[in-house]
Amino acid sequence: MLFGRTALLCLVALAQLAFGAEDYYNLLGISKQASDKQIKSAYRRLSKKYHPDKNPNDKTAHDKFVEVAEAYEALIDGESRRIYDQYGHEGLKQHKQQGGGQQGHDPFDVFSRFFGGGGHFNQQQRRGPNVDLKVKIPLRDFYNGRTTEFQWDKQEICERCEGTGAADGHVDTCSSCHGHGVKLVRHQLAPGMFQQVQMQCDVCGGRGKSIKHRCPVCAGQRVVRKPTPVSLTVARGAAEGTRLVYDNEADASPDYVAGDLVVTLVEKEPDYADNPDRVDGTFFRRKGDDLYWREVLSLREALFGGWSRNLTHMDGHVVRLARGPDEVVQFGHVETVAGEGMPRWHEDGDSVYHKTQFGNLFVEYAVVMPDQMDAKLKKELRGVWDKWIKKNGVDLHKDSGRPEKVEMRSDQEEHTHEEL
Repeated sequence: MLFGRTALLCLVALAQLAFGAEDYYNLLGISKQASDKQIKSAYRRLSKKYHPDKNPNDKTAHDKFVEVAEAYEALIDGESRRIYDQYGHEGLKQHKQQGGGQQGHDPFDVFSRFFGGGGHFNQQQRRGPNVDLKVKIPLRDFYNGRTTEFQWDKQEICERCEGTGAADGHVDTCSSCHGHGVKLVRHQLAPGMFQQVQMQCDVCGGRGKSIKHRCPVCAGQRVVRKPTPVSLTVARGAAEGTRLVYDNEADASPDYVAGDLVVTLVEKEPDYADNPDRVDGTFFRRKGDDLYWREVLSLREALFGGWSRNLTHMDGHVVRLARGPDEVVQFGHVETVAGEGMPRWHEDGDSVYHKTQFGNLFVEYAVVMPDQMDAKLKKELRGVWDKWIKKNGVDLHKDSGRPEKVEMRSDQEEHTHEEL
């Protein structure tokens, strides 16, 4: 009987653990094999999503913000993560109670150490500058839409010293400026005359703090620069010059809340190296929602027709250009192919709520004249041509209305001067 009661209590305890706390990996949306980089990326995204300042009067968001911070703290530390993986929430709790880890961490403190600043999105905080970047995207990606990644050299808070600049984490108040960051310096202008000037402290660099043992990673600067990947989603049909704003993803610092990273999409020049599939559309020219293409014809094709072309579009489908026998194409003629231009961007994309519309494709024809010709063919062609001209041809000079004779005017004209 006693054994049965004990087993029942164990089952109840396990049920409470299972339903009382969500699995940290599921909470962050990552796998158990996730790297530190993936853990940080998940925390970065979710902490900003559920931050109470961005979700006022939403108790659920506040609770999520706390849970996300707790999960991040547990998984980012190697020892606590190992204990959690082996013993779960209860094992991690006992580890902390035995002094093996920090307890009751303020989630805003975690947020502050991760992003810099005071942990809140408020107007009183000092905010860092925004960073503007231009990212070149092939026209093909504007047409099809794509999720890709780019890197930039971002300033991050040093992870080794957690932004203190000290190898041991110990920071003292500057003895020279007494923590103010500035000093009053007196300059003698003349006997008995002095000027008092406030200057930045040359000992602590204006920080008001001093460090005995500099961090070997950041050399006491508290921040480091390192290549940082950024996920970039190009919407189908997005316009060149589209600006994508990443909240609080600019340079980080312990002294301020990071500004925004603003990415401007710029069309990349077409390149054969970026066209392994030999897609003609790589070399389209774009203007708004329309596309432009120049198709080259031989003199024979322009005069006698009977030709066809298969133009491979940017998504791989084929646009057919053709003329039947005896259909003449004039040099510079522009053909409009309806619905074969750029997709028109819409917030719903191509979905049950919206059907994507397309601009037009304008094809300009250029005729290549032969620069060399067989002498016999040339003689025969001239004879046929002259014979046809005499019978049916048009004299463009005569029909233009221009004078037959050219009257040359002397450069020196005679002028009659009236003598007074």
